Amino acid sequence: MGILQIFTLLGALGMFLYGMNLMSSGLQKASGDKLRSLLSAMTSNPFKGVLTGLGITSVIQSSSATTVMVVSFVNAGLLTLYQAIGVIMGANIGTTVTAWLVSWLGFKADISILAVPLMIFGFLFSNSKKNQRQNIGELIVGFCLLFLGLSFMKESVPDLNETPEVLDFVKTWSSHGFGSVLLFLVFGTVLTLVLQSSSATMAITLIMLSMGWIPFEMACAMVLGENIGTTITANIAASVGNTQAKRAAMSHTIFNVFGVLWALALYKPFLSLVGLVTSTVFGLPDPSAEGFAVSGPNTDEGVAALYGLSMLHTLFNTINTFVLIWFIKYIEKAVVLIIKAPKDQEAEVFRLKYISAGPLATPELCMEQAFNEIIHFAQISRKGLSYAKAAIGEKKEDKFDELSKKLIKYEEISDRIEYEIATFLNGVSSDSISEDTSKQIKAMYKIIKELESLGDSGEAISRILSRRNVHNKSFDDDTIKKLEGMVDAVDNAYDAMITNLSGVHKGTLEEISNAYNAEDRINYLRNDLRDAEIEEIEDGRKNYQTSVYYIDIVNQLERMGDFIINISQELEKNFVRR
Repeated sequence: MGILQIFTLLGALGMFLYGMNLMSSGLQKASGDKLRSLLSAMTSNPFKGVLTGLGITSVIQSSSATTVMVVSFVNAGLLTLYQAIGVIMGANIGTTVTAWLVSWLGFKADISILAVPLMIFGFLFSNSKKNQRQNIGELIVGFCLLFLGLSFMKESVPDLNETPEVLDFVKTWSSHGFGSVLLFLVFGTVLTLVLQSSSATMAITLIMLSMGWIPFEMACAMVLGENIGTTITANIAASVGNTQAKRAAMSHTIFNVFGVLWALALYKPFLSLVGLVTSTVFGLPDPSAEGFAVSGPNTDEGVAALYGLSMLHTLFNTINTFVLIWFIKYIEKAVVLIIKAPKDQEAEVFRLKYISAGPLATPELCMEQAFNEIIHFAQISRKGLSYAKAAIGEKKEDKFDELSKKLIKYEEISDRIEYEIATFLNGVSSDSISEDTSKQIKAMYKIIKELESLGDSGEAISRILSRRNVHNKSFDDDTIKKLEGMVDAVDNAYDAMITNLSGVHKGTLEEISNAYNAEDRINYLRNDLRDAEIEEIEDGRKNYQTSVYYIDIVNQLERMGDFIINISQELEKNFVRR
């Protein structure tokens, strides 16, 4: 096997992987909103979860993308661990569609003949001004590259019949009985870990089987190994996520490892079942029969072997799901025991909660994480307002100093959260995204800036109160009561803003009159309090310096109202569907 042939084979594999990723990316971007709403609407019914995972994976052609998405949604609190396990089970069934596509279109029908002519349509769609057509163009190009890569792989693999010593060496791997089964299982696992694509490993296995390199029994062992190797992607995504995300990824591993264990324990009967179903459904020779051998992909034996391997993949995941779906609660308990919640979890309230598991497979599916984090940011900001209210009415110096430090801390927290969300959004927007998603990301940048400004206002109130104390001034009870009333009005505005954020998240927001009413109330109070204070200064009933501090706080609270209404207006402009 020459150097050029080796590089051709590696290049063909790269083309296959790139085509798979491009096709999956185009599919996800074309249907991103629908996928998000479908997963967000999940119920606790495990059967619906299985159907959801099956449907999404069949559409986007990537179980890894689905499982990473599910892990991220658990991380974001959109799915419970119980719901996620059902979706992951369905994703395992959905990924078997890829094997059937490759077996039928890549070997039996050889769609690569049409792949090059189809590229012209992909090019035309990709250059369309309409975003959705561009996504479809990306899908077509990915589809073509996938099957071209598969075709090149088939053509570039060496004919071992010409090098009998190498063929004998490969066959020795298959001559150790059940030990060979374990050897090929490990090989399938490692190959999937390296390629990070069970579909690519499946394609390689199909090629090896069709060329007669390995017997059907060993190819089946490789497929079982691929089911273990594919779990690593979700575990990598969850490694920096919260406890629930790690548990969701672990449940995927438990599901597949359990399936492999029972399949190995019943290996001969299971292969016989696969062979029986394949020969009955397709009218082909039984690939599990004694003495069955493949002499080429276009023979009846070759087709039977390819279909048999795809059937094994389907039956394995389907049977595994129908067995384990009744034990989801026990799987949930097992992963909770395996992955303990950190003792200091409650102390981590100021860390990002929802986007720590990293971006999803495509930008379209990152929006849920980012938006949930923004709602969390708003809730943290609202807590800062409660400390500002307490500081206004606090007359004991030591307690005031403690509250002042908290307001400074909250300003630093808001700076950090804004930066981390912006960094996440930068990573999302660096990829090709739909027009609607691009508009919404820009709106998110503005929203987190307004939330950060609210943190600045809290610190500004703390500085005004500190200056008042340095000059030995204080507010009387009536002044404190007026300021607390103003703070309550701002808190009502916070309530309206968070309600609107949640409404956008649920898809129920239609208008923001609640936010406008809250803003009108703040402006009315600001004008009323300021005019009344100026009148008392002119009448000599108030100390001028004390009144300046008072009016400064009133103005700062009114500015907070402006920041808050700006957020609801961004929601109305960019997220409300009309």
